[in-house]
Amino acid sequence: MSLTVWNIESIKDVAEMLGISNLGDEAASAIAMDLEYRIHQVIQEAMKFMVHSKRTVLSNADISSALRTLNVEPLYGFNTSRPVEFHEAAVGAGQNSLYYLDDEEIDFEKIINFPLPKVPRNISYTAHWLAIEGVQPAIPQNPTPSDHTTGEWAPKGPAAITPGATAATKEASNGISSMENVEVKPLVRHVLSKELQLYFERITAALLDVSNPELRHAALSSLRDDPGLHQLLPYFIMFLSDSISHNLSNLVILTTLMQMAWALLDNPNLFVEPYVQQLMPSILTCLVAKRLGNDPHNHDHYALRDLAAYLLGIVCNRFGNVYYTLKPRVTRTVLKAFLDNTKPYTTHYGAINGLKTMGKEAIRVLLVPNIKVYEILVRKSLEKGNDDDKYEANRCMDALYDSLLLLRDDQLSTNRTVPPNARGLLEKIVGNLMTEKIMEKEDKDLILALVDENNPA
Repeated sequence: MSLTVWNIESIKDVAEMLGISNLGDEAASAIAMDLEYRIHQVIQEAMKFMVHSKRTVLSNADISSALRTLNVEPLYGFNTSRPVEFHEAAVGAGQNSLYYLDDEEIDFEKIINFPLPKVPRNISYTAHWLAIEGVQPAIPQNPTPSDHTTGEWAPKGPAAITPGATAATKEASNGISSMENVEVKPLVRHVLSKELQLYFERITAALLDVSNPELRHAALSSLRDDPGLHQLLPYFIMFLSDSISHNLSNLVILTTLMQMAWALLDNPNLFVEPYVQQLMPSILTCLVAKRLGNDPHNHDHYALRDLAAYLLGIVCNRFGNVYYTLKPRVTRTVLKAFLDNTKPYTTHYGAINGLKTMGKEAIRVLLVPNIKVYEILVRKSLEKGNDDDKYEANRCMDALYDSLLLLRDDQLSTNRTVPPNARGLLEKIVGNLMTEKIMEKEDKDLILALVDENNPA
């Protein structure tokens, strides 16, 4: 009597399929018991993989893994999600039922006449811009925008048109579906990691802490060298603009903020170009503001204006080719501040240094023709002004002289001498005060440059 759940007749049927027709009952019973043991062994191993994968249903992959573990040749074929369907075959009366798998009937004529698939292309690699500054370019490799102008993010129902809209507005809204270039996009929230948020808070707090210069220096060094600040760049630009407008009376903070802008511009890993328009007002404020600091007798603001002029030159020279209107607009702004007699000398000083950073052509065309007229205002302050006015007027004259030094050309004085009427010529060009300063310095190159520029004959 067999002690296994497997039927001996099933074993004999398999044996007959293999060509063994005289298999005895004892041999069939032993094979059935061994078969049951092997199946239990495979299932136990497969359950280990199932539990390790945190699943409650045994899969074909678990059975294959168990067979591989037991060093048994795995099952071959393709897994399918369709259930296996068995159909009962018609057999004679009194015989055991016979079941078979139902295979789909295939028409050979249909297969022969079916068109051949296209020959696949050769494997190749290419690169394209998935996104540039957060905007996907319209290229074939990127997803095409939806043809529907109104989607789940567009306003629906009566609220789609405001109650006070005119008839033309309503007609336009009804015909908006015919426009192909209209695309409604939802607002995307910029998500920063907690580490970047903490870094931003620590850096901004260190920059505004006037009592700890070492911490400020460390923060500026980090802004200048850290390669992972591109996500924080718009927030730093916004912080810079807001802090300058709220700290015009604190020279230390203003100087630190200009050094912050310098550090961001010096960081080779940051792409500052899209934020030039937001950065320029902060630099111009520190350049031509009427008053910086809370003490009118403190002259440390001149160093801040010099730094702002230097940064202005960096921005214009680096991004002038990209923003072709940048230099003309900046030049017009600082020239207007220089020619306005109602502005204080502090504004004039910043404007002169700003024009200086625009290059030789700006000095030659914009500064030199106005120096003689500007002397009238300076002379009045030197004669009737107080000590602060005299000091500021002299600083402006020194700034003008430093700007004129850029016009020198060392090759002019190689085989030439200063003409005897050089003083008279210079007085006609730049006025008496600037002529005295130039002749006092005995700058031969500058004298020849100014004289030749205005007297080419």
